[in-house]
Amino acid sequence: MGTIIIAAGLLILAATSLQAAMGLYSVTARTLAANRLDRAQLALFRDRATTLLKRVDADRAHRELSWNGKRKFRIARRVYEDPNNDICSFYLRPHDEKPVPPFRPGQFLTFELPIPGQSQPVVRCYSLSDGPANEPQYRVSIKKLGAPPKAPEGTPPGLSSNFFHDQLNEDDIVEVFAPAGEFYLEQESERPVVLIGGGVGLTPVVSMLNWLVSSGSNREIWFFYGVRNRSEHAMYDHLQEIAKENPNVHTVIAYSQPTETCVKGVDYDHKGFVGVDLMKSVLETNNYEFYICGPPPMMDMVTKALAEWGVPDEDVRFEAFGPASVKKAGSGEDSKPEAGAPTFEVEFSRSKIKAQWAKNMGTLLDLAEANGVKARFGCRAGNCGTCSTALKQGDVDYVSKPGKEPESGSCLTCIAQPTSNLVLDI
Repeated sequence: MGTIIIAAGLLILAATSLQAAMGLYSVTARTLAANRLDRAQLALFRDRATTLLKRVDADRAHRELSWNGKRKFRIARRVYEDPNNDICSFYLRPHDEKPVPPFRPGQFLTFELPIPGQSQPVVRCYSLSDGPANEPQYRVSIKKLGAPPKAPEGTPPGLSSNFFHDQLNEDDIVEVFAPAGEFYLEQESERPVVLIGGGVGLTPVVSMLNWLVSSGSNREIWFFYGVRNRSEHAMYDHLQEIAKENPNVHTVIAYSQPTETCVKGVDYDHKGFVGVDLMKSVLETNNYEFYICGPPPMMDMVTKALAEWGVPDEDVRFEAFGPASVKKAGSGEDSKPEAGAPTFEVEFSRSKIKAQWAKNMGTLLDLAEANGVKARFGCRAGNCGTCSTALKQGDVDYVSKPGKEPESGSCLTCIAQPTSNLVLDI
């Protein structure tokens, strides 16, 4: 009987000890979990604080090192980026060898080019194609453009791109305005991001990608790139290397016209165009920040489809090569108002020229060119501000949202259309 009592007591003691141990384990586990959570939150706070401090430093450096007007840069290197040698990267270093300001990934440089045969310098904008670097240099990657598709015979090829490719060599000097543009990566965000490039429109989104990788970002990153085939596939090795070395980076390459030598799974991932249906096939949700740059038809298709997918407007940022919705003025009927269409009189005061405008005649820049008025422009998309002109009388509306709002009393002629009679200071 005594043995039974002792055994029962031992069992009760063991049970009590086990219960105490379980309680201690539970407390310890909760403590360890809380500590892990605290460490994770601390690490997240530290990462965000570091990013914000870098942004503050970059903003200060931009203010201190930026310049007004033009600055001379030397072409330090030229590197072809595609098998056809259609896209060439130009590495630019300041001629005065002084530091250059950082820029926001996605922004562009504006060049003033003394192209032979032109009565005045040609102004053009090209996206910076690399992430902000510690060394004093910039990079732009420029595609050599032929005459526009379906253009009349004898139409000249792209003035500025052919000038860069054919006439500018290493050690030549170009005149450059400071980095600018409202299409850029939100560097403080921690949200997953989708970068979309079509053709040479990959340049600003590659700048974003390079910055994300070099900064050690842990954001989930998807990079969609569409071209016709391997012969036009720019920066192939670079993109392959980034995807291989960074598990948070996922690249999806689409060829619209793959040739027999293009290998699916090696050269490209999808036959067809970059579109939202392709994105839906690999993305589990639409909860991303989307950055898009490409030809106008692609931009129109993708932005509309993202809206239909329920992506909020504030999560979609884009930059096109030119306004897709504008019908350009030219010769023939387009240079004259359509019969019965409402018209406005536009006076180019400096040129002492008056012209009648109707909607079929395009933008104010188109109207100026059709009437022999020499008007400055750069991007033709309302982003660079080169075409900003004093509006002395009247009001305008824009065919697309300006990338940067002009000063009060001015308008961007490349995307502006009159809503009344106008007097412009051109």
